[in-house]
Amino acid sequence: MNKSDLIDSIADGSGLSKADAGRALDGFTSAITKALQAGDSVSLVGFGTFAVKRREARSGRNPRTGETIQIKASNNPSFKAGKALKDAVN
Repeated sequence: MNKSDLIDSIADGSGLSKADAGRALDGFTSAITKALQAGDSVSLVGFGTFAVKRREARSGRNPRTGETIQIKASNNPSFKAGKALKDAVN
């Protein structure tokens, strides 16, 4: 499913127009992005939790040359599925 398929599904399930559903989806993703940038986590009970995980600097290997390189520390967004979502999938 891509973004336009998701917008169509939201519009069908909620009775919103496709344009309104698109704006709602954009607002949802923007709100989660801003919260993660601020260092907060976003918990949707039954669905899951969006959070930021810190990856420390480490050494790695360039697969082409075999040379050892330093990989910088970074922050990475993560999602942990909630129980209801896990149960629905299984």
